[in-house]
Amino acid sequence: MPSRIHLSIPGAWIRQVMKKKIGFGVAITLFALALLSTRFYMVDLPVWHILGGGDGPDPATLHLHGEFVESNLGIAKDAKGTFTVRMIAQQYVFVPQCIVVPADVPIRFRVTSADMVHMLSFLGTNYGLKAVPGAVTEAIFSFAKAGEFKIPCHEFCGPGHYAMRGRLEVVSQNQFPPLNPEERRNCEPR
Repeated sequence: MPSRIHLSIPGAWIRQVMKKKIGFGVAITLFALALLSTRFYMVDLPVWHILGGGDGPDPATLHLHGEFVESNLGIAKDAKGTFTVRMIAQQYVFVPQCIVVPADVPIRFRVTSADMVHMLSFLGTNYGLKAVPGAVTEAIFSFAKAGEFKIPCHEFCGPGHYAMRGRLEVVSQNQFPPLNPEERRNCEPR
């Protein structure tokens, strides 16, 4: 009669191996969640929009209708007398590329993106805005003195990123021509 061989594996050893495997799985899951949470604009926001959340502009049609139609870009003055700048960032240009604003006046900036995340930085200041597809980023900035501020993109957006530049001209209040509520203004071409 053949003899049977019984292998006896202690239960403590099996529990120890299982704990290590579960611990490794938990660590990988936590790492993935931490990594994804740092990329909110690239992961969470698009998923939110796919699931029906948010009411931001559609990046594919924002030039055609709504707040960011091309005829509504640049600086505008509303009936209350406040200034608003509307801009679109897209590979590899800011629209409009140049904006003129008065000095020492709060300016509301509203920006969005037509394709991917971009970062507008106003060199010489600590101001910056992230332009995100499907969302509108808003901030209020005031520029104390007249001058020219270059606006490079500080979020890598592809091979033409290095050439993505804009310009902000700040002029004294008495040099800034009055705006009608329906009028939009940008810099004069050079």
